[in-house]
Amino acid sequence: MTGSDLKADLQVYLQDARDVLLWKLDGLAEYDIRRPLTPTGTNLLGLVKHLAGAEALYFGAVFGRPFAGTPLWVTGDAEPDSDLWARADESREEITERYRRACAHADETIAALPLDAVGRLPGGAGEITLHRTLTHMVAETQRHAGHADIVRELIDGAVGQRPDGPNVAPHDPEHHGRVERAAKEAAPGGS
Repeated sequence: MTGSDLKADLQVYLQDARDVLLWKLDGLAEYDIRRPLTPTGTNLLGLVKHLAGAEALYFGAVFGRPFAGTPLWVTGDAEPDSDLWARADESREEITERYRRACAHADETIAALPLDAVGRLPGGAGEITLHRTLTHMVAETQRHAGHADIVRELIDGAVGQRPDGPNVAPHDPEHHGRVERAAKEAAPGGS
């Protein structure tokens, strides 16, 4: 039986999701990384912006290690959901660099503290351990990487975890039609 380093394991999954999220922007025009592709406005650059704030909050302020730089988008008088889209005056470079810096700051917090270190959630929402925070951020980042995968597929058909190996089975041109027919057949009345 081999030993396991729980903190290192969680960091591997977190970093993998971070990398997936950023490569979803590669090769796309400015409009494509910003345009909303769902009724709720989900867009690629907004997902990166959101997670920059989450990394800064959960691994910064929660553990008394504030993230230096611009204030978080989800505090104070911020417009609702302002962390989920980029204004025209916010550049791709600014947002992705902020995300990279927030991730580096988070990695420093993770390295500095044991998994049972206790942080304080803002607004008196209680306490949380570094272990729970890491688990939360793995889930949060993977969730949004999944959103990014779907949004990127809608833009140009690119799918998967990595540009060099999509980890998605190839589909023949008839696959979508087969899935649609099965859905209709399963529906009451066979639509």
